[in-house]
Amino acid sequence: MSIFHRPLAFLMLASLLGSIAASRTDLSAQEKKPWSPPPAIALEKLIPENPSEAAALIRKSWGDKAFESNNSKVIEKTTVLWVGKAETPISVVRLDTGETIGTMTDLGGFQALAKTLPNCVTFDYELRATGKDKALGKGNLKIEYYDYTPDSLEQPGVPRGTVTEHEWNDSKIFPDTAREYVVYIPAQYDGSKPAALMVFQDGLRHADPKTSNGLHATTVLDNLIAKGEVPVTVAIFINPGRTKDQKPGDKARNRSFEYDSLGDAYVRFLLEEIIPHVVSEHDLKLSDDPAMWAISGGSSGCACAWTAAWERPDKFGKVLGWVGTFTNIRGANVYPALVRKTERKPIRAALLDGTNDVDNQFGNWPLANRQMEAALKFSGYDYRYWWGEGFHGSTYAAAMLPEMMRWLWRDDE
Repeated sequence: MSIFHRPLAFLMLASLLGSIAASRTDLSAQEKKPWSPPPAIALEKLIPENPSEAAALIRKSWGDKAFESNNSKVIEKTTVLWVGKAETPISVVRLDTGETIGTMTDLGGFQALAKTLPNCVTFDYELRATGKDKALGKGNLKIEYYDYTPDSLEQPGVPRGTVTEHEWNDSKIFPDTAREYVVYIPAQYDGSKPAALMVFQDGLRHADPKTSNGLHATTVLDNLIAKGEVPVTVAIFINPGRTKDQKPGDKARNRSFEYDSLGDAYVRFLLEEIIPHVVSEHDLKLSDDPAMWAISGGSSGCACAWTAAWERPDKFGKVLGWVGTFTNIRGANVYPALVRKTERKPIRAALLDGTNDVDNQFGNWPLANRQMEAALKFSGYDYRYWWGEGFHGSTYAAAMLPEMMRWLWRDDE
């Protein structure tokens, strides 16, 4: 059965950011129907123009319990709705600057404010009632939103590939681990000639076509293969390993060891175990041209993808990655220097990062990626970096994946 034809434990309602994202507190756990958040964008205009209608819309979604916490908010694209309850006007105050974001409007029994903010911002805030010394509520706000292009959405008339779920728990290279993986076979594959290959780390969440801010990678492949902008490509979406004492759905404890470590262990795991098994089980013919093999991932998965190609450019000739962890978790900070000092390898790289990426004890992600970009340029690699203002994660990459894929798989000029 296809993994996307049944519910999955790892798909959570908290990933509403994209079409409508929401966080709420102190709401009834006994609700039996899916919660529909108030329309923040519509309410920005409706609150001042028609307070009674705005109040009815908010109550229809939240009921009265949300107002008791004084920390309920909804984010729709880059518009934020706050709701609170007090006898005097409530202001939303940004703590790092002291700026008042806005003052709520009394809607009869509670107050509300809807405000469109700049994209790619994050800050702590407080709800303050006039005449009160103590904040009514507080929280953190993080906004990052991009529209999908049509290539990331299912299109009528485009043939869809088959997607099947599997589990691997017999690794010799990473013993005592188990992991799920998904195999995507395009509708156009008929075995008459060898197919290209893509491998995605952290795979299952990137494969799913329904997540609101996910990569939708199988849908992107459907659309770009149908257009002839990507070759007929088999894709393996593979999760990192869980240790034997972990349950399915637990955060994979072996991830950093597999992804952040230097050396050839992970690429051997793919070449000696996973890929031969997939080829045999699905009776596939794959190209033996490394230019037809790509490996992809985000964060530590990006470092893993680069390491795999760096160790075996005779197999993986293409890398697609985002918010790459070229920092010192397990040594991937050495890559900019290695790229400069080592004879150029036949690797094409499509990479992406954001200026608001992580800065912590392991390093500064934007700086590390700038150094990687400079090293690739110095050494004459076939590469491109996409830069935005986004945070650490896959949100920006999800919007840019079709463009990155087209560039990665373009015909040689």
